[in-house]
Amino acid sequence: MEKRVGVLVGTKGRGSNLAGLAEAGIPISVVVGADSTAPVRAVAQKYNLPWQEIPYGEDYGERLDTAFAGCDLICLAGFLRLLPTRITDRYPVLNIHPALLPAFGGKGMYGIHVHRAVLAAGEKESGCTVHRVDEAYDEGEIVLQARCPVLPEDTPETLAERVLGLEKRVYAEAVRKVLDA
Repeated sequence: MEKRVGVLVGTKGRGSNLAGLAEAGIPISVVVGADSTAPVRAVAQKYNLPWQEIPYGEDYGERLDTAFAGCDLICLAGFLRLLPTRITDRYPVLNIHPALLPAFGGKGMYGIHVHRAVLAAGEKESGCTVHRVDEAYDEGEIVLQARCPVLPEDTPETLAERVLGLEKRVYAEAVRKVLDA
């Protein structure tokens, strides 16, 4: 029987990691987002992925639990909130972070903010990390990392593009690793 993966998306992202998972043939059974007008919804439609809108609110954890029932794994894609413990206790959850954790992680460290911090720190390499999600930001067990150089001429935007290229490959690889375990 094929494993089932649910994807929980944020409201502001472009959907590049969702697209990467779909293009890699990850068996996505549902995509859940809080806002059907978010740009990532178009990505779900492009790949014919079932979409379920679940706005944030009092019974959010319960509604997520219902949406992901039967899923073997949940992947976060641009989702920037802490998950209810009801979800992290019940499902294995993965996230991809655009830096080499444990460095440059935690609340507020997402997207271009991470790349600015990497450059400001004078790092010589960066990369991405797929990690298990728990009750804290970016502190779960590391599943897989990939590295790339930080070039002298890098801007936050050029570094972000280089890391994003790694993310698509590494996220799908990590998902397969967890599903096959």
